[in-house]
Amino acid sequence: MLMSVSLISGDMAQGKAVETTQTQRGAPSVFPEGQNGGTDVSSTYFHHKVPIPDDDSQMWFSFRKLWAFTGPGFLMSIAYLDPGNIESDLQSGAKAGFKLLWVLLGATIIGLLLQRLAARLGVVTGMHLAEVCNRQYPTVPRIVLWLMVELAIIGSDMQEVIGCAIAFNLLSSGRIPLWGGVLITIIDTFVFLFLDKYGLRKLEAFFGVLITIMAITFGYEYVTVRPDQGELLKGMFMPYCEGCGPVQLEQAVGIVGAVIMPHNIYLHSALVKSRQIDRSSKKELKEANKYFFIESTIALFLSFLINVFVVAVFAEAVYGRTNIEVHDICNATGILHLDLFPLNNETLQVDIYKGGVVLGCIFGPAALYIWAVGILAAGQSSTMTGTYSGQFVMEGFLNLRWSRFSRVLLTRSIAITPTLLVAIFQDVTHLTGMNDFLNVLQSMQLPFALIPILTFTSLSSLMSEFANGLFWKIGGGVVILLVCCINMYFVVIYVTSLNSVWLYVLAACLCIAYLGFVGYLVSKSLFFLTPLGL
Repeated sequence: MLMSVSLISGDMAQGKAVETTQTQRGAPSVFPEGQNGGTDVSSTYFHHKVPIPDDDSQMWFSFRKLWAFTGPGFLMSIAYLDPGNIESDLQSGAKAGFKLLWVLLGATIIGLLLQRLAARLGVVTGMHLAEVCNRQYPTVPRIVLWLMVELAIIGSDMQEVIGCAIAFNLLSSGRIPLWGGVLITIIDTFVFLFLDKYGLRKLEAFFGVLITIMAITFGYEYVTVRPDQGELLKGMFMPYCEGCGPVQLEQAVGIVGAVIMPHNIYLHSALVKSRQIDRSSKKELKEANKYFFIESTIALFLSFLINVFVVAVFAEAVYGRTNIEVHDICNATGILHLDLFPLNNETLQVDIYKGGVVLGCIFGPAALYIWAVGILAAGQSSTMTGTYSGQFVMEGFLNLRWSRFSRVLLTRSIAITPTLLVAIFQDVTHLTGMNDFLNVLQSMQLPFALIPILTFTSLSSLMSEFANGLFWKIGGGVVILLVCCINMYFVVIYVTSLNSVWLYVLAACLCIAYLGFVGYLVSKSLFFLTPLGL
């Protein structure tokens, strides 16, 4: 049987579509009749594509080519450094010291493997994950899937708004109230649209600058605090948590939920389409997969180091301290916000806001302001990548084109409204406490990215010889099952802590519907994979 998959990539700058065709024998089409590439769903992101230089040498590796492929992986890695991840990092250090660094390392490695699948899908097919889902799933499940991914994007956007608002408050020594910081983040819309006009490579370079700012600021905190290197290495490479209890277990689950984000899978599968690749050439496809994997490895290694900086700083500076101890230190140094630390011997609880204050008390005002700059860079950068994720998801699932201004305005308005209400009527504790709920929200959306990406990258009818082998199918399935179970545990822990019978009933009803839809996606995966010889 002859199957032709039309791979479409848009040249929006010229208003043309360039179409190549990949043909293979012996595999049934995964797309319904009439949907195998008949629609141009190119994203507005691709005004132009980055050319890949020719290299006639027979060397396995070329720095020139790696540089040409560099960009998408670093944009993707921003999601591993957003304010939600920073919050998770500091909580890990404050509650468990260095003992959970091995969980962070493992979650990052799992994230890298999942990002590899996302990049391969985009490289080989010329379509990103949302576009493939659009062609594969019936209308109602497709819309439900889109809504679930949109919830994850909005949840991430809210965390970015919270992080930026707290950063502005800290940088202004409280002169800019939290609600004022929330309103200032509206400016992100215009900043984003302004930068987007200067070209893809310049935009990627700007993201590189923001990552560098985070590395310098959090690295400064790391050098200032001087954490115990022996304990750090022990915590990173010994998968054991001595003396840990439910609090540390919950935090370990939270690390996985914060690191592996569903919309980032959709984002990465689309970003790789920004390079000029001849998909009729098996050599070029292999080369693109290789360099994108190398680039993603480098990017996630850097993000891992930055996350380690944050965990180590709070493991050394905060772990084991009491409220009264920190109160006395802040009082002696003249730092404000003494009301944050009750006069009792309870263990100190920190968040993004209180963590910055503690650093300022112990290591001087410079540590506080540099911390705030790092949080601001994390919030600003993740805002932009979240916008791209939303653009790709909307265009892919619904084949709906909105201007970027409209898209940013919609998602930012949805994210700002509840955050602004909390900022006006509550204090910073409630504002940063929203991060727990938002991590749970994003954790619940994970199956809606992981199941489709493993399914579609395992289909030889779609991926040809680049389809996942048996090891990747089984191993990927185990990893996805593990990640989903971990995150469902996180959800259960969060719901039971609410202590409300009505919320239990509501959560139970929602879980039935949720698990039913996850079961549907799994059954579809089995339907596609079983005939192909899994």
